[in-house]
Amino acid sequence: MTALPTRSLLVHDALRAAGIAGDIVVLPDAASTAVLAAEALGVEVGAIANSLVFLSDGEPLLVMTSGAHRVDTVALAERLGRGSIQRANPDQVREATGQAIGGVAPAGHPAPLTTVVDEDLAQYPEIWAAGGTPHTVFPLTYDELVRLTGGTVAKVD
Repeated sequence: MTALPTRSLLVHDALRAAGIAGDIVVLPDAASTAVLAAEALGVEVGAIANSLVFLSDGEPLLVMTSGAHRVDTVALAERLGRGSIQRANPDQVREATGQAIGGVAPAGHPAPLTTVVDEDLAQYPEIWAAGGTPHTVFPLTYDELVRLTGGTVAKVD
C-alpha cells in the first residue's frame, strides 16, 4: 500500500476498519467528475458515488449521490428537517474532509461527517467512490457505503 498517496492510505485504513475489502485503484488520469470516473472504469455514470460536501445548520454535510443525479438542496433540507443546505467552497471541503474536491472519499476524514446516502445507488450491485484524491477510486456495495459512512438513506434529487 505504500504506493498510495497519503490521503488514500487514510481511506484504505478506514475501509479495512469497516471490514470492506475493496482495494483502492490508482487511475492514470484524474477522474474528478462522475463522467470521467465512469469512463475510466467502464461503468454507468449512475454507479459512481459522488461525494459532495455542503454546509447545513452550521456544519458540513456529506452527500453521497449517484453520478446520474444532481442534489436538490431545497428538497433535501425539507426531507432532513434542516435549514438551508448550500455547497461548500473548496477551502471548506478541504477543512471538513482533508481531501480536495474531485477526490473526496466517503471516509478517511479528520472527524466523522454527517452523511446522506442517495437511495438510488442501491440499484447497482457495485458502486465506485473516490479514494481521497482525484486519481484514486475504490469499489464497494451500497450496504457497505451506508455502513462505512453511518449515513442516512434518502432521496437526494
